[in-house]
Amino acid sequence: MSRRDVISFADAIFAFSITFMAISIHIPELAQNLSQAQVIDKLFESFPEFEIYVISFFIIGLYWISYHQIFNHIANSHSTMTWLTLVFLFSITLIPLSTNLEIGYSHYQILFALYALVLTIVGVLLTIMWLYAIKNKLIDENLTRIKTQEKAIGI
Repeated sequence: MSRRDVISFADAIFAFSITFMAISIHIPELAQNLSQAQVIDKLFESFPEFEIYVISFFIIGLYWISYHQIFNHIANSHSTMTWLTLVFLFSITLIPLSTNLEIGYSHYQILFALYALVLTIVGVLLTIMWLYAIKNKLIDENLTRIKTQEKAIGI
């Protein structure tokens, strides 16, 4: 699988994860005879769900940006890196699940712990991918040359 294919697949997984979270938000039923104040109250009842969605959206977005920052510096990819990416993307798909559990059952502290654990696992996997790329010299030589030059001149 080419580097471009892996990145395209990753982009699709990130998009799916964000979309799945968005369609999972419960929209309150609004009766026809409600006053404006009652409609506003009903919408505010959904605020905790929307709040965790916004947080999770930006967390997934940050991981997407970080993933691209890493892969922009990877010149070569091989099967191990592809498998690491697959495991990382699997963990990304767990964010909507843990978000939905947190939204639906926020009174259980264990579900917040699960949410935090999933986010931690995602971060650890992204770090492992970067360290693997460095160890196996998959990083673009221009990047290493620039870093070496920066060290030499004291930047």
